[in-house]
Amino acid sequence: MTILVKNKHTLQLDEFKFKCCIGKNGSSKNKEEGDKKTPKGIFEIENLYFRQDRKKKPFTLLKCIKIKKNMGWCNDVRFTQKYNKLFKIKKKIKHEKLKRKDYKYDYLIPVKYNFKKTVAGLGSCIFIHLTRDYKPTAGCIALREKDFLIMLKIIKKNTKIKIYWFLFPKILDPILIKLAPNSIASK
Repeated sequence: MTILVKNKHTLQLDEFKFKCCIGKNGSSKNKEEGDKKTPKGIFEIENLYFRQDRKKKPFTLLKCIKIKKNMGWCNDVRFTQKYNKLFKIKKKIKHEKLKRKDYKYDYLIPVKYNFKKTVAGLGSCIFIHLTRDYKPTAGCIALREKDFLIMLKIIKKNTKIKIYWFLFPKILDPILIKLAPNSIASK
């Protein structure tokens, strides 16, 4: 089973199509830390992390891990052994805090991008998480909670996510016009 991120606004899983949002600067095969891009490719997914103090454990076949106050995801390029991994928060190491004040990480699934043979600086903390307003992310994929919960009921431990490469319309229009000068798009 594969989760398809078909474009910057559509995530598809079987016959279900959900509105989503991705990185502010689109997607890229050449992701770098802090570029606000969603990585292009096919990746495995990790466990479900959830805020037990706010949400009940949802129905899913994924392993469920309760988010604790001291849990962080390292995005500090100076610490190559911890980079892009879950760790116990230490003040001197830059990280994404999982127990946030807002709702966005009440449920989250890490995408296994730059995961097995991690290279510091190629990007970290790529999650599927929650949104209410579909504003672009820092590189993650975000869904409304009701859609996230439907997705959780369908996916399995071996589910993969495929993130397509796509251009934003303001970039795409001139390319289409140049490729097809006699088409309707150019008139």
